[in-house]
This record gives sequence, C-alpha cells and structure tokens, in this order.
Amino acid sequence: MSAIEMIQSLPRTYGNTFPPSRQQGHQPIQDGHITITPILHDEQSSFGAQIDGIDWSRPLPTEDVAKLMAIQDKYGVLIFRKTGLDDDRHIGFARQLGEELEVNPFFYGIENDRIGNPLLWDVSNINLDGTIVQPHQRRWEHSLGNALWHTDSSFHQQRSKYSLLLSHGNPSKGGSWTHFADTTRAYSELPQSKKDELEDLIIEHDLWHSRRLASPQAFAQPLDNERAAERSAYHRLVQVGPDGRKTLYLAAHAKLVLGRSFEESQKLIWDLIDHCTQPKYVFSVEWLDGGDMVWWDNRKSMHRANPYNINMTARDVRRATVIDNGPLAFGPNKPVD
Repeated sequence: MSAIEMIQSLPRTYGNTFPPSRQQGHQPIQDGHITITPILHDEQSSFGAQIDGIDWSRPLPTEDVAKLMAIQDKYGVLIFRKTGLDDDRHIGFARQLGEELEVNPFFYGIENDRIGNPLLWDVSNINLDGTIVQPHQRRWEHSLGNALWHTDSSFHQQRSKYSLLLSHGNPSKGGSWTHFADTTRAYSELPQSKKDELEDLIIEHDLWHSRRLASPQAFAQPLDNERAAERSAYHRLVQVGPDGRKTLYLAAHAKLVLGRSFEESQKLIWDLIDHCTQPKYVFSVEWLDGGDMVWWDNRKSMHRANPYNINMTARDVRRATVIDNGPLAFGPNKPVD
C-alpha cells in the first residue's frame, strides 16, 4: 500500500475519543483547584487528560505552571477548553514552559504570513487571502504529511519538547480531530528481544522524507528554499522520557536507521509506527470551540491530523513550540564515515 492510500484509509476517529462517545470516561481527579479528567488510564499508565480550573485571564502563577508541568510529565497530552487566549497570550504561556520557542523556518515576513508572527506555525487550512486551501496547491500537498503519524520537529538537531496548538474561530462540530499515540506504553509492551535490538539505534529524521512519502510528485525534489530551511537530524530511537520511563522517539520523518539499508530501515520504522498506533494506545481529540488548546510532549508521543478534503470548512489552528533544553535535546551527531 502506498503512503497516499494509507493516508486515505486511516480512521477519521479512533475507538477512544475525547469527549467520549459513550460512557467510557474516567472519573475526574481533583488536585487543589485543578481538575484532571484522564483519557487512557489504568494501573500501569496514564495517557491524555482534560484540565479544568485554570484562570487564563492572566499569566499563570509559577506554582500553577509547575503543577501543570508535573501533570504533563504523567499524561503526555493535556486538553484545555475555551481558554480565551489570543496569539500574544498563547506565546506568553508557551514561554512560561521553556526558555526558547521555535522560530518558524517558513516565515517569510509579516506581509507573507497570515498570522504575522514567526513564533507561531500556521497549521490551518486557510490561505493568506482568507480562502480555503485547494487541491494541487503546494500547501495542500505539504499538509498531507501531517496526516502521517509524526513528532513535531524531530528533523531539528535540537528537537522540540512541547507543542501547544490553539484553535481560533468556530471549529466544525464532528469534523475537526487530532489523534495521539502513547509511545511510552507501546515501548513497554514490546518483547524484550525487540527492546534489545532497538536500544542503541540512531535514526536520521528528514522533513522532506515524510513529505515525499505523502506527496511523491510534489516533493520528488524540495524547492531550494525548502531544503535550505530544513535539513536532516539524528536522534536515538529509544529515549528516556520525563517520567523516567523508556519511550520510542519516532515519526514519519524517520528516514534511515544508521547502519541499515533504506529498505530495511523503512520496514523497521513502519513496523514500529504500526505497533505504537494500535487502538489501545491511541485516542482522538475533537476540537469543539475557539480557544481550545492541546499541549503535548513530543518526547513521549506521536500525533496526526486528518487529511484535507474538498468539502472541509475553515480550520484555524496555530502552534507554539517549546525547544527542548534537556540532556537528550540534541541527539548524537552524525557518525563520521
């Protein structure tokens, strides 16, 4: 099956949805004034939670930020509803979570960017003139890669830590979803022999590899400015997450296992992606209102969007990305031949 066929065959929602489609939710947990509603939760692990009780009308106190970061370390994906945040306060909260934010490498000046801020990635389906992106536009072709399971910015040598995606406007009810996979739980349930095989592997990540998979004609060769903006990076496949548990650092951007052929590499990478995205490790978040925000940890999860279609309505979402400054942030350098 080609990647394009795979994209079109992927579920538009998975069995675990949030809000839940049936009485499958877990009881809320109270932590002071913060309410935590887990999504995937059992005695072994927890993944995903909705957080209520935050006052978004002002910058968060340092004690709230510290508490949220501890909750994030446990759950990996946090959902906040109707925050009322605008672009500046979105960026302000992201800055409370890390020393440095990622600059969008495809920001070509305020006059050429719908949002007009290099610290926000425009991942909407809206053109600069306000029209909806159409088939055969390069932006449409580029977006197909977002429908493959991935980790944001794994193709940077200094990787990202957190992504914070904020909805603007009024999302189409029942039609706007993002899906998340728990790569920590997935790793823990691999056979020990497979864990031993993976332990020391280093992966080359390349944005244009995932774009070529999703749109092989449009991205047979990246444009000069595209290739100049993004080059390959190298990261260990098996990482230690912020909670001290081992996890897989994996994405459709993963191109090559160093020391193996391209064909062998791709088979291993996609076998692992298939393992990590089994329904028991995955949930789907529905975007319900403007101001909804999802904050996830790229070091212990993968995510994907649904592919564009010709009947889609406007979906205005913007991402701030916190750069990782931890001990594994840079990964190993490419070995010298």
